Amino acid sequence: MPLFGKNIRSRRDQAPTPQPMAEVSSHEFTLKLSYGAKSSDGVRLKAGPGLVQRLHSMLAGYIQGESELVEPLPVALGQATPFIALMPGSAQWLQYNHKRSPVTRHALVVLESVDAIDPVYETLVCGLLSGETDTTGYPDYNAIVGGVVSHFDEVTGDLIVRAVVGWGGKGVRGDTDRNAAGILAGLFNNVAGDTHAIGTVSADRPMPSSSVGDGTACPHCGFSSGLDRAFYCPKCGMRMLRG
Repeated sequence: MPLFGKNIRSRRDQAPTPQPMAEVSSHEFTLKLSYGAKSSDGVRLKAGPGLVQRLHSMLAGYIQGESELVEPLPVALGQATPFIALMPGSAQWLQYNHKRSPVTRHALVVLESVDAIDPVYETLVCGLLSGETDTTGYPDYNAIVGGVVSHFDEVTGDLIVRAVVGWGGKGVRGDTDRNAAGILAGLFNNVAGDTHAIGTVSADRPMPSSSVGDGTACPHCGFSSGLDRAFYCPKCGMRMLRG
């Protein structure tokens, strides 16, 4: 028996070691996401009747299908984000935007990802401006989305409106950048051509308050901007109720 066992070990020791093949047929997988956006200067408008309808009409000549209004986020959702890795902000973002159209959700992901809009205090009117959508309704990587972004000046109460376009996703950009520049110019002309337009302005974003919601609730729509120096509601434009 000891000899038999010794022979077994000897055969195993002599077994050839498998050598890897020099070349093997393989399938490679790579995912590269790239987002881009462009924004114009702001145009100062005097607030007037039919404000929401005027914002939608500024997309005339470029919008494909319907445009959608996205109002500022409630202060309680100020940390909402489209990045899935950032919890619980991503869960808040999905819950708040799950009823929106695929085009609008795509536009929000692109524009928020590159910081082209601030969803906490800006209102967005957006839609598909160029390109095609897939079978689920989401724009292709080279499709252009966007529209106009607005907020009320917290000192004068005027409406500041700017044009914004975005694109991107999985794929090669191609000449999308050039097409987006042309659409942006057209949207800006629509904004500047509004009958209530006063002039162009480069407006800085308001600084968030350290004490969110303290004495800044709007008595008309209930929106709380969380801005210490906000005198006019970012949502409805009426004067804020200050404590």
